[in-house]
Amino acid sequence: MKVILRDNIAKLGKAGEIVRVADGYAQNYLFPRGLAAKANEGNMRHLEHEKHQIFLRQEKAKREALKLAAELKDVSVTIPRQVGEEDRIFGSVTPRDIAEELRNEGYKLNRRQIHMEDTVRKLGVYECEVKLHQEVSATVKVWVVSQ
Repeated sequence: MKVILRDNIAKLGKAGEIVRVADGYAQNYLFPRGLAAKANEGNMRHLEHEKHQIFLRQEKAKREALKLAAELKDVSVTIPRQVGEEDRIFGSVTPRDIAEELRNEGYKLNRRQIHMEDTVRKLGVYECEVKLHQEVSATVKVWVVSQ
C-alpha cells in the first residue's frame, strides 16, 4: 500500500514522502497515530499544501530543539548508587535513570532520546547524547556517585 508520510519515521522516510508499506502496518500503526495518509488521488492533490505545513512544523520543532540543546549543554545530573568492590555499582545506570533525573530538573525527555555508548557500571563522570531532533543533539554529563 502506498502512503503519504505526515511525520518523519526512522527507517521509513521523511514527512511528505510517498512510500510503500505493508497493509497491516499502515492500518494498525500509521493511520491510527496520524503518521500517514493513504496515497489516493484526493490526498495526492492535497499533498502540496500538506508539504508546506509539514515543513513549517518541522522548522518549529527544530528551533525548539536548538533552544533546548543550548540549555542542556550546561546541565549535569547526579545519580547515586550503592557501591561494591572496586567502585563497581550494583546494577547499571540506564537511559531511563538519566531521563528520570532530567525530569526532576524540569526537562521533559523520553528515555528513547538518550543514547549511551556503553553501559555504566562504575562510579565516575560519563557523557551521554540526547537526540532532540533529527538534526539536533546535545550532550549531558552524568555523575555516578556513591550513595
